[in-house]
Amino acid sequence: MGKNLYQKVFDKHVVAKLPSGQYQLFIGLHLCHEVTSPQAFAMLREDGLKVLHPERTFATVDHIIPTTKAERSRPLKDPVSEEMFEHIEKNTKDFGIRFFGPETGEQGVIHIVGPEEGVTQPGMTIACGDSHTATHGAFGAIAFGIGSSQVADVLATQTLAMSPLKTRRLLFTGKLKPGVTPKDVALAYIARLGVNGGVGYAYEFAGPVIEDMSMEGRMTICNMAIEGGARVGYCNPDEKTFEFLKGKPFAPKADRWGEAVAYWKSVASDPDAVFDDEIVFDCNTLEPMVTWGITPAQAIGISEKMPKVSEFKGSEKQVVEEAYEYMGFEEGASMQGVPVDIAFVGSCTNGRLSDLQEAAAVLKGHKVADSVQMWVVPGSMKIKVEAEALGLDKIFKEAGAEWREAGCSLCLAMNPDKLKGRQISASSSNRNFKGRQGSPAGRTILMSPGMVAAAAIEGKVTDVRKYIKE
Repeated sequence: MGKNLYQKVFDKHVVAKLPSGQYQLFIGLHLCHEVTSPQAFAMLREDGLKVLHPERTFATVDHIIPTTKAERSRPLKDPVSEEMFEHIEKNTKDFGIRFFGPETGEQGVIHIVGPEEGVTQPGMTIACGDSHTATHGAFGAIAFGIGSSQVADVLATQTLAMSPLKTRRLLFTGKLKPGVTPKDVALAYIARLGVNGGVGYAYEFAGPVIEDMSMEGRMTICNMAIEGGARVGYCNPDEKTFEFLKGKPFAPKADRWGEAVAYWKSVASDPDAVFDDEIVFDCNTLEPMVTWGITPAQAIGISEKMPKVSEFKGSEKQVVEEAYEYMGFEEGASMQGVPVDIAFVGSCTNGRLSDLQEAAAVLKGHKVADSVQMWVVPGSMKIKVEAEALGLDKIFKEAGAEWREAGCSLCLAMNPDKLKGRQISASSSNRNFKGRQGSPAGRTILMSPGMVAAAAIEGKVTDVRKYIKE
């Protein structure tokens, strides 16, 4: 009986079985940012501890950093943000940790920086004090978010106490049509399985649709596993994975490349691997998706109508009623035509180069509506340079969009980028929770970068496929 990737990687990293029944798991890669790490480093200082393996921890600043040049000058205007910035700088220096700060030209969103630097690799266990750490599972790693006290545990011991998860394979069959993207696939599986559907599971994303995706697309799929309740989401490594990593700064060099690839191939799920559950998704009929409510699961195809409250029961019905009250939408209505105030392309979900290219392809030759502010935020400083080399910044600027600096930006509004009042945001980010984008009354509609661009042009939610040239 074969094993799946999750089981293989978990087993390879077990240090010991604990009296509690949990396992002490070695963490191959630890990623830090400025929001969840200060408390952890403070714990180490209080106990007089060192970082056990500083070479296995990498850090950046992303959540609090402003995305306009004027606001990025130090000290930051917001004293709390400046304090966090100072802490990550001092802590990484004092403990000998590599810090991808703005002055290095390598700063960016942590889940984008890891892969582009090549520190994210197949067969690893990866932890970070951030819920969207599952992103790194696109490379065939077991990657998961942890809390600040666990960040301290990893810093001090390079291990965590964990129980193994059940495994579910999500098999995506068929072929995506023009205008349908990995973001739509992600919203579709969450809409079908629900925000709690993956609790207790690691999701393996498989099938021809996943195999056809670029590494950047797979990162989007894995990024949102947490939105479906799964602790871990991963894809099996293949030639696309190896090609992506080849030549990256921290990837294995030529003399070790063959050995590394052999190990990476060995951790892929066996052909006869057994899963606790399997669900098949036919993607042939999938269309661009949009959220209408206050969870990522409250999503529909762009041609569908919003559901009736009477279709739900119990606590689910209460959430639906709450969503309609908060969003101000009418049950049974269409999302097409809903006006938007802000159009946001960016985040660890959709801030990579291919996402910017997707938005630029739609925007080219068009103008952002006068009623809309559009912010395009590259996921890293390196992506910004690459995009400018391709002339994408000119396309955005000519259309009337703001081309910004790297950071988390409007995804969670822990920086100056925030919604105001009851503004509606067409967003390529990952969460549409109440107040997520900075205003207690602000509203978020999740969609793909191309859909965001189309909404920016028309000033309302619309079907991007009218702008797609097959």
